[in-house]
Amino acid sequence: MSEFLQQLINGIAWGSIYALIALGYTMVYGVLRLINFAHGDVYMVGAFAGFYAVRWLDLGQEPTLFGAVVVFLFAMLVCALLGFIIERGAYKPLRKAPRLTALITAIGISLFLENAGQLIFGADPKFFPQIITKSDVISSGGIILTNQQLIVLVVSLCLMASLQLFIKKTKTGKAMRAVSFNRDAASLMGISVDRIISITFMIGSALAAAAGVLVALTNPKIEPLMGIMPGIKAFVAAVLGGIGNIPGAMLGGMIMGIAEVMVVGYVSSTYRDAIAFAILIIILLFKPSGLMGAFTGEKV
Repeated sequence: MSEFLQQLINGIAWGSIYALIALGYTMVYGVLRLINFAHGDVYMVGAFAGFYAVRWLDLGQEPTLFGAVVVFLFAMLVCALLGFIIERGAYKPLRKAPRLTALITAIGISLFLENAGQLIFGADPKFFPQIITKSDVISSGGIILTNQQLIVLVVSLCLMASLQLFIKKTKTGKAMRAVSFNRDAASLMGISVDRIISITFMIGSALAAAAGVLVALTNPKIEPLMGIMPGIKAFVAAVLGGIGNIPGAMLGGMIMGIAEVMVVGYVSSTYRDAIAFAILIIILLFKPSGLMGAFTGEKV
């Protein structure tokens, strides 16, 4: 029983990371009906932005909570700016182009970021300094919960709750929902569709950066291709929960993280990545709209 609880704790921690990345996918799809396949690489940029922030501010020698917050916010700011540049430079000119064109562009941006990352950061792995000293919060009965795992979970939940409140309660959040529902009608009502789309990209990219820094806390090895598999798994999590549905992305991320850790713990680490594709196939076969998604017919 203690082993199961330990795996569950690990799975929830990983699932919260997938949920943060999945939120970016689902927000962009909800507004633009676009799968931004470059999102996993934005997560990678966030991890490296945090890495260089630690080096520039010399925070690796004396870990402090304040320093960790500074690194965290800096990475989110860098990726929010990157998301804005990607949207304005690559996606905005294709607003009225066929969806396939935008999809191919997204794949191109992903490849560009991966190769640019190898040129700028170097292809060799970097080790993220421990900006928060690791210690056990719970260590009894074979169950261990570290302060880093707790921080990952608490920060992720706070960010997800904040996003949900932002979408539901603020004027900009309501405008996002209006643009998602009907872009043309929202424009006629005086909503700046371009501004809302840019804000959506910025928020999604900032959440991906947060995930990158949080992962670096518990798994400090970072490299330019680190966003490929987490990006794919987060996309599967978004589809699992219902692409375009924010609570669904959170649920899908948690399920994905728990399923992955359980497979590693009780079956074999060989199938760690395969579980994502198995879940994707199952959900597309039996509930293509996702667990919390609503089926919408398409007019032809």
